[in-house]
Amino acid sequence: MDIIRPVFTAKDLAQLPDDGKRYEILEGDLAVRPSPNQKHQNVIRHLSAFFIHVESHGYGRWYPAPFDVVFDDNNVTEPDLLFVLTEHLNIIKEANVQGEPDLVVEVLSPSTRERDRGVKAHLYARFGVPEYWIVDPETETLTLYHLTSEGYEVTGPFRADETIHSTLFPDTPLNVSDVFLP
Repeated sequence: MDIIRPVFTAKDLAQLPDDGKRYEILEGDLAVRPSPNQKHQNVIRHLSAFFIHVESHGYGRWYPAPFDVVFDDNNVTEPDLLFVLTEHLNIIKEANVQGEPDLVVEVLSPSTRERDRGVKAHLYARFGVPEYWIVDPETETLTLYHLTSEGYEVTGPFRADETIHSTLFPDTPLNVSDVFLP
């Protein structure tokens, strides 16, 4: 017996009602993300301050969720934060980002932990996202993934007493402890 699986597309996603839920399409599967908790949102607030600083120095533009990234018709993600270098700003459209951002940041939550480390990491690597950060509010760590010809090379996890240097903004270090302030 053959099993026919529905495959969701970017067009299907655009037709979903605005019900306050966060949807993504991962390899044609529709995924729903619940609202984030307070720890998650604190991390986003503090990372936003860092990206505002980076943007003010002319590196490019950053966007917090909700803002879709359309990789292809069957892969549309909504990262917690994304960054596009100045030379790639043409991928930013009114409704979404069309193509790979230069950096994607996912903040882990209990419901997204496996997805962010698994299918999304593989998807981001496959579509050529040069840098991927995973931030874990529970362990207060930040892990960097740098794209190589073999896939992502993992650096970290970095803890609160450490500083990271992104290859995208080499003159702008990030003190990890700043990410986890109350």
